[in-house]
Amino acid sequence: MNFQDFNLKKSIQTALDELEYDQPTPIQIETYSTVRSGKDLVGIAQTGTGKTLAYLLPIIDWLSYSEQRMPRVIVMVPTRELVMQVVKEVEKITPYVSVRTVAVYGATNINTQKQKVYDGCDILVGTPGRVYDLIMSGILRTKDVKKFVIDEVDEMFNLGFRPQTVSIMETLPPKRQNLMFSATLSEDVENLVNKFFNKPKIVKIVPHGTPLEKIIQIGYPVLNFTTKLNLLAHLLKNEEEFQKVLVFVSTKKQADAVFTFVEGKFPEQVAVIHSNKSQNQRFNAVNALHDGKVRVLIATDVVARGIDIKDITHVINVDTPSSPGDYIHRIGRTGRADKPGTAITFITESEGLYLDLIEEFMKKLIDLQDFPSEVEVSRVTTPDERVTPLYDIPYLKEPEIRVKKTKPSKASLRNAKPNLTPKQRADKKRKRKK
Repeated sequence: MNFQDFNLKKSIQTALDELEYDQPTPIQIETYSTVRSGKDLVGIAQTGTGKTLAYLLPIIDWLSYSEQRMPRVIVMVPTRELVMQVVKEVEKITPYVSVRTVAVYGATNINTQKQKVYDGCDILVGTPGRVYDLIMSGILRTKDVKKFVIDEVDEMFNLGFRPQTVSIMETLPPKRQNLMFSATLSEDVENLVNKFFNKPKIVKIVPHGTPLEKIIQIGYPVLNFTTKLNLLAHLLKNEEEFQKVLVFVSTKKQADAVFTFVEGKFPEQVAVIHSNKSQNQRFNAVNALHDGKVRVLIATDVVARGIDIKDITHVINVDTPSSPGDYIHRIGRTGRADKPGTAITFITESEGLYLDLIEEFMKKLIDLQDFPSEVEVSRVTTPDERVTPLYDIPYLKEPEIRVKKTKPSKASLRNAKPNLTPKQRADKKRKRKK
């Protein structure tokens, strides 16, 4: 099957031909007719399988020219990077179509975005927090929304956007089409579907949570964080094999620590992005890896969903993610567009439980390799790795007993005298006289 079988508008088909997009992916084939019909849909597919184009193509084919101000389509995604990725995809397939698209996200001037929304748009792409703020300000009105798309909704909930997502959906008109695309489907997401969706069609392209088979998955047992850095430097020495590498860590503090270490070993070959970096810094870092100006990009899970860089040769997990879903999204950055990729994970003893959960989730074992003998095993631990013994912490401190010291009164002293018989008192009186 090819895109011409979709019977798209000639202007859209021409753009696809120029992009050399010939055959649609399975998720695009299975969902196109449902999205085009206006029925609610939930699409579950792996990262890198073309979910963005799966909903954009039928939506843009459905859109007609309009001069109204308020959007008819709202696309909501968890991160700023993913907002720009969706907008970029819209621009790629609409050079010959009159479609007004506005991107809104946090950590930037909201007044500028208010003006863009006020000027009018057909498609609004944004993060939940900023979309909610614009609705509350009165600038963005949702009465004309006909199609509402949520992409990577499980990650939205992980980032704490569940209240905003629910509040936004409550403001939408009842007659609308709801579309949801994600790589995983949690219980919270199912509750959202049951509450707001109208008999949606569920499309699962692959078994839930299974990673792409063409990704080679390798694990290394590692003693501690310092040893992880030594192993990372050892792997990155092979520049011919590790040409374009994405390194994942769980925290911003770790990201900065890994960047400082790797930058010292490989100057001007590494960049870092996390939520504390400005939007321009994050875009510049991603573009530097995309354009080949740097070879290594260090990132946290917060921005993992929004990174779409071609030809990533390796994904390296410096720490084993506690959530199997995060692991799937991390390794999904490589092995895209029918190209092979390799995912390498460093695993400490305390992270072994996470490894078990990931393997159980995937129904697949990760190939554990022997630790390279030429890599130094450090005994230096970080403050986070040092566990304070419970007996050194005074959890149950004995209460201090204070005794109140007072001078006894005459009455108490008199009462304290022993009781004497009449004969004893007479004998005592005679002794005093003598």
